[in-house]
Amino acid sequence: MTTYSAPQYWTEQLIASSPPRAKSLVMTLFGDVIRPHGGALWLGSLIRLLAPFGVNDRLVRTSVFRLAEEGWLSAQREGRRSLYALNSAAARRFELAYRRIYEPASQEWDGIWTLVFAASDTLGARQRADLRRELLWEGFGSVAPMVFIHPRANHDTVDDILTRARIKSKVFVCTATQSKMLEGRPLGDLIGQCWQLDAVVDGYKAFAARFAPAQMLLEQKTTIDPEQAFIIRTLLIHEYRRLHLHDPLLPRELLPANWAGARAYELCRSIYRLSFERAERYILDTLRREDEHAPEAAPYFYQRFGGLNLG
Repeated sequence: MTTYSAPQYWTEQLIASSPPRAKSLVMTLFGDVIRPHGGALWLGSLIRLLAPFGVNDRLVRTSVFRLAEEGWLSAQREGRRSLYALNSAAARRFELAYRRIYEPASQEWDGIWTLVFAASDTLGARQRADLRRELLWEGFGSVAPMVFIHPRANHDTVDDILTRARIKSKVFVCTATQSKMLEGRPLGDLIGQCWQLDAVVDGYKAFAARFAPAQMLLEQKTTIDPEQAFIIRTLLIHEYRRLHLHDPLLPRELLPANWAGARAYELCRSIYRLSFERAERYILDTLRREDEHAPEAAPYFYQRFGGLNLG
């Protein structure tokens, strides 16, 4: 008869209730685990890292093949082995996206809004659709056709979007504030018109309910081995990442009181801090089975969530 520890039972129930998709889980691992450890790993190591989540080697091979086809990963053959890494363009996008996950939202807002817009005849249909998709993905709201706005836009990200699309000369970018000289409707009223926050709130609440037991297990000093810590950390970031991508990251001043995203971030930070050190042992042990020189996590890793302290 198999005996399960409390952490093992909890992680198995979590995986069974919502099995992570292999391709998406690969992306989570590259962002959270692989980039701090040199940015590349052998296919065999990736297969071992994904095995605890019920992802078999066939699904891993299919996932990395598709990600390579889509331009996210590059592969380097060495005999019968394959080394996978993020390509340079994808690495830049990962850096911008994952910075959002680990850094808390700024508590102060200067009241400045960023607008991105284009005249209807300056962009082709494909360019308009691509720009709209990219900006909405980055949390912009659509005020009117081809007019997008955000109260706290990441200008590096906007520049990256326009640069990759090669449309800088065709798109207008400017900033705006509420007029003090002319009376009009508050810009804050755009929140209800341009963003649907109910689904975001529901997602954050469900996340907190699902992962609160993990925090209790870790705080109670329950015996959690490195593999279980790795599973908890990976599932945590995988689910938080997916939720976070749908959060427009609006200033606190424009959000409802008791914003659910703040609680979700605090919970994610707490669990990550409690699990990362044991998870790192499992990660290094796994990577060094195929590469004895696999590096320790880079110094920037320990700046995540405001600082990770070794025990």
